[in-house]
Amino acid sequence: MADGVYDLSGDGRQPVTSTGESLRELGRTGLRVTRICIGTASLGSASYTYGYPVSAEVGERTVEAALAGPYNFIDTSNAYGNGASETCIGNVLRRRGGVPAGVVLATKVDADPVTRDFSGDRVRRSVEESLTRLGLDYVPLMHLHDPEFFLTASEALAAGGPVEALVALRDEGVIGHIGLAMGDVPMARELVRSGVFEVVLNHNRYTLLDRSAEPLIEETLALGAAYLNAAPYGGGILAKGLSQQHRYAYRPAPPAIVDAVAAMQRVCDEASVPLAAAALQFSLRDPRITSTVVGVSEPGRIAETTALATHPIPDDVWPALEALLPAREHWLD
Repeated sequence: MADGVYDLSGDGRQPVTSTGESLRELGRTGLRVTRICIGTASLGSASYTYGYPVSAEVGERTVEAALAGPYNFIDTSNAYGNGASETCIGNVLRRRGGVPAGVVLATKVDADPVTRDFSGDRVRRSVEESLTRLGLDYVPLMHLHDPEFFLTASEALAAGGPVEALVALRDEGVIGHIGLAMGDVPMARELVRSGVFEVVLNHNRYTLLDRSAEPLIEETLALGAAYLNAAPYGGGILAKGLSQQHRYAYRPAPPAIVDAVAAMQRVCDEASVPLAAAALQFSLRDPRITSTVVGVSEPGRIAETTALATHPIPDDVWPALEALLPAREHWLD
């Protein structure tokens, strides 16, 4: 494999999906997943976050494309589109008679959107809601989602809290493995040290623009858990470029980020490399990252993701991009 090219064929020693994408061990869970995970946060017209609507019909066709594509790992959440993302997935799964063999589906427990309750009781309700929408009685991976907006780490780990409920649900056989999905790095590190979480998903903090997840990655791996890197495009700015997107990590991009993206775009243009390809492959190149979560909003994005993941990138592009990394003060955490 040439430097900078993502090898979808595997090394000949790993199990592969029916379409040839190599599988990797997801930490100590026993699950095997592809190095790209299809994210479904934008399904369900979450225009307040992403700036554009996605209809139910397009959402379901996108799920069908994801299941037909080379990736076996799909990520959703109770909260995405106020449940619309899980509903899209569930409708497709019902038509197919369940989750296809070899596909790993992950979802997340979320706080009550009205009362902000994130107690153990709320976690049980969240899981029940998700399973109902998905038409399933079991999910192999369930993440605790965005606790930083509702709880401290101590509250999350306390008796009667969400982590205790997740452990009980795992012991009852309702969920297979417990993950943590959140942005705030310091709090994530506190929670990871509990040893409960087998998978950690962090977003927007390990990209061409930000390295604040570095200590979380190292701590996660030291504890034997798997690390998933979500939002490699920084919420879209590294995928669409400044001509179409001025939002970074779901908020207006500050000047330092705008300047860095513009400079990175020039480097990539000179090398005939899509900026999005460099952003995605930056994550794929790191062997510490088990899978990179790439959000999709329409069926064609599956093939586009593969094209970006396999686009040749000259070796000298990487140090040129590294030199443009914004200063630490401009990172998210």
